[in-house]
Amino acid sequence: MRLTEIPLPVEQVRLPAEVARFLEEAEQRVGEHTERLPSLINGFVPSDFTAVYRALRFIRDSHLASGNAFCEWGSGLGVVASLAAMLRFDAYGIEIDAELCRASQQLADDFDLPVTFVHGSFVPPGSERILDRAYMDQEGGLLLDIRTDGTYEDLGLEIRDFDIIFTYPWPNDEPLIETLFSRYAARGALLLTYHDSKPMRLRRK
Repeated sequence: MRLTEIPLPVEQVRLPAEVARFLEEAEQRVGEHTERLPSLINGFVPSDFTAVYRALRFIRDSHLASGNAFCEWGSGLGVVASLAAMLRFDAYGIEIDAELCRASQQLADDFDLPVTFVHGSFVPPGSERILDRAYMDQEGGLLLDIRTDGTYEDLGLEIRDFDIIFTYPWPNDEPLIETLFSRYAARGALLLTYHDSKPMRLRRK
């Protein structure tokens, strides 16, 4: 199904003091993990958290989401999912690396943020044909870990239960992310993506 682009505003929104304090601590922990465990963080590149917060706040204030359930695909240290919780979304994060998953839960707990993180893959079971085609279409290969497991069963939720999905895809992985979202997300769900070399995108199914 074709996704509909929703323009994101570029104006600056001042961060609330509690958000600024959280991001200061989050940035420090990102730096500590990167320095302490470089092999663990291989492939982990944090997004611009301030920009993502502003996008999420725009979604909330504009009442763009059809519901309140938010999921971060590849949540890393869980900063974005925690920001979503600060904006009163029902926030979840899925992370393939167990150490990062534990660290993200600790960060959220330290700020008393109601976020649920689960260790596993956000790629849903049954998507093998989509994954095979993605590999065939990408000569440079995919950086996304495409294993599937029982993550959604552990959550007691499915992709179609989420109203907003956020992810920061590697360039080669972008078509696969869009295909998975188009195939499994609910009609009306929002896909928010961060991109290092181009503006963030917000699309609706």
